[in-house]
Amino acid sequence: MANIKSSKKRILINRLKNKINVSKKSTIKNCIKKIKILIKNKDKKSAKKYYSFIQCLLDKYSAKKIIHFNKSSRYKSKISKWINNL
Repeated sequence: MANIKSSKKRILINRLKNKINVSKKSTIKNCIKKIKILIKNKDKKSAKKYYSFIQCLLDKYSAKKIIHFNKSSRYKSKISKWINNL
């Protein structure tokens, strides 16, 4: 354990930020699951609407470096392929 006060504070802040980042990553996964369900049900209109929401979310999180920007690009292209194949 750290002895310096600022080091202790950094440890606490890092733990907090880690929890936040993990929850944001799980949000992305849940959104992808929801859009898969919409695509499985062949609901193209709702899927397109939800895709714009996911796209915004992925851009925001990649800008904040929660996920890598290449990963967000892969997700976006994969989802758009799924929607276009409906």
